Amino acid sequence: MSLVRTRLPYPRKLQLARAGTPLEPMPRTSAVLGVEVLIKRDDLTGAELSGNKVRKLEFLLAEAQDQGADTVITCGGEQSNHCRATALAAARAGLASRVVLRTDDPAAPPPATGNILLDRLAGATVRWISRPDWAKRNAIMEEEAATVRAAGGRPYVIPEGGSNAMGSWGYVACAAELADDLATLPARPTTIVFACGSGGTAAGLALGAKLLGLPERGVRVAAVNVCDDRAYFVRVISRICADMTARWSLPAAIAPEELDVVDGYVGLGYARSQPAELVTLRDVCRRDGVVLDPVYTGKAFHGMVTELARDRGRFGERIVFVHTGGIFGLFPAAAELAPLL
Repeated sequence: MSLVRTRLPYPRKLQLARAGTPLEPMPRTSAVLGVEVLIKRDDLTGAELSGNKVRKLEFLLAEAQDQGADTVITCGGEQSNHCRATALAAARAGLASRVVLRTDDPAAPPPATGNILLDRLAGATVRWISRPDWAKRNAIMEEEAATVRAAGGRPYVIPEGGSNAMGSWGYVACAAELADDLATLPARPTTIVFACGSGGTAAGLALGAKLLGLPERGVRVAAVNVCDDRAYFVRVISRICADMTARWSLPAAIAPEELDVVDGYVGLGYARSQPAELVTLRDVCRRDGVVLDPVYTGKAFHGMVTELARDRGRFGERIVFVHTGGIFGLFPAAAELAPLL
């Protein structure tokens, strides 16, 4: 464990993630792209809890316990990795869960496949809402919290993606792991690249990298947004970082101009795939045996590949791609993938 890591004022957390995830080479992908590519295997943080969400939930569920909560409430898309991880982590912690899921037609919700099936298995109460109602998701979660209180329960509301100041500590911890990983490798200009869907992972990595002095070692952070746009995420990430710095009196802050958000790869929209994105997902699997997902990592990897085709030096001499999980969301895309196999 790095000395710097031990000095950071981490809040209490639960032990849920199989942390210390490996950093692995992608030799054939590196050869094709003409730049060294390593992959941080945060898809290996656990089987049912796999991905980046569990790192955030370690801190969020500890806070829920500290506040005496008995039910956690959160929201996401119909195949939300975050909602699945929340439901399963809550069950492990002895808490009930409620998830608010966005879909095209709440009166005819999608079948229980992938993450939806796992939500149900974990015992989560599911409330379906329409895409227009998604704009009111925070108010809807408060309605769910009121229902829990009316029944004598004690709710704890987790924002989408677990992306707030508390949850983002999970990716400060990941930044510390990456600092240790990179310290064992030859020094060279490096960019940590990852998918950004709600901003918490980006906030934790950006602030963590600065706290750990990674920019001085030639290491920077770049988020590929898979929804919304650059301006939106600069606001969200900046706000989360500012909240963390203020709440824990951290000796670093992130200015908006320091954030690298690689825009232009949302494609058809959140959780909607284009053939070119799925081809990239397929090719990565066939080259190096790494399974990406169509919502987050596949879209972000495709954006990274496209940027490199335009500018080979866009990310420096080495890329560390953070695999944030999502394999359960792959199965509902089987029909779209079939013609490419």
